[in-house]
Amino acid sequence: MSATQPIEWTVAQLAQAVVRGQLELHYQPIVDLRSDQIVGAEALLRWQHPSLGLLPPGQFLPVAESSGLMPEIGAWVLREACRQMHDWLPLQWQPFRLAVNVSASQVGPDFDGWVKGVLVDAELPAKHLEFELTESAAFGDPTIFPALEALRQIGVRFAADDFGTGYSCLQHLKCCPISTLKIDQSFIAGLANDHRDQTIVHTVIQLAHGLAMEVVAEGVETSASLDLLRHSDCDAGQGFLFAKPMPAEAFAAFVSQWRAVTSCCVCCKEIPLDAAFTPEGAEYVEHFCGLACYQRFQARAAAGNGQALTCRQPDQGR
Repeated sequence: MSATQPIEWTVAQLAQAVVRGQLELHYQPIVDLRSDQIVGAEALLRWQHPSLGLLPPGQFLPVAESSGLMPEIGAWVLREACRQMHDWLPLQWQPFRLAVNVSASQVGPDFDGWVKGVLVDAELPAKHLEFELTESAAFGDPTIFPALEALRQIGVRFAADDFGTGYSCLQHLKCCPISTLKIDQSFIAGLANDHRDQTIVHTVIQLAHGLAMEVVAEGVETSASLDLLRHSDCDAGQGFLFAKPMPAEAFAAFVSQWRAVTSCCVCCKEIPLDAAFTPEGAEYVEHFCGLACYQRFQARAAAGNGQALTCRQPDQGR
């Protein structure tokens, strides 16, 4: 039994989680750091255990991998993610891609045929789907490259997840049809205070752009890290600074609210979050942007339970 597995549940219970409807997906937005728009989301698995409550993936996915349950669980994740993305199509979020994690045990020579079948069943255009593969899954077996390339040809995109923590063989970047590098959160957490992390992140961004790849920074949690990522020309960010993962209905409401507004001119970029909610911060915003802007900022953060951390004004053109 894994050290991460609570004694209160068993592998047999996990094996029944799919058929009993106990698995669910939460969605975390991915934000374009130039336009400040939500351009995608990552689908993240949760297990609604009948007695233990909502369990994060770290508490059961390692056991799912070691016990051979990942193919079944992964198949459910992909079908559910594609179904949900199809339901969101009428909302016309453009551009928008939904990222789904795939384990090495799911990827084989016939991977492309299976995925195409899921897309057909869900009536989902391939351009809305992105697979996130760990470096071991993406680069570990070159025999899967033709299957990945076949999916890329129809519009599916691939991201190397947790980049910098696995194989990191630069030779593979020339062969594997990866379109996005996701910088692991371990390099982002101390970005503001660690020159080495800053150098690594800046170098990875330059490398990716030189190879015509996009870069997403994971684990963005502070405005200081966000500023450094923007300065390094990072394409997109994901993390608690923007929002925590949330159920589908809450996510749709969050995106609709976010897309209904545009960035404020000064306060969201010049005032740290903790300072914005002080009397001095209010005076600063009132002087440069107007008190109404500050009030919108305050109301937005309160409505999102602290998830929405940028001050934004209504777009008069909408």
